[in-house]
Amino acid sequence: MIRKLASGEYRLYSRKTDPKTGKRRNLGTFSSREQAQQHEREVQYFKRHG
Repeated sequence: MIRKLASGEYRLYSRKTDPKTGKRRNLGTFSSREQAQQHEREVQYFKRHG
């Protein structure tokens, strides 16, 4: 899940909530939406192939 921050950057959050905190994990902050989408694809790949 990608959200735009007030600073204009984009942050990638995990799809599921963290059971310990009840919030979504921060998976990185990126300067462009394309970079965040690329990283999300990489994360999904390694979830299955890592």
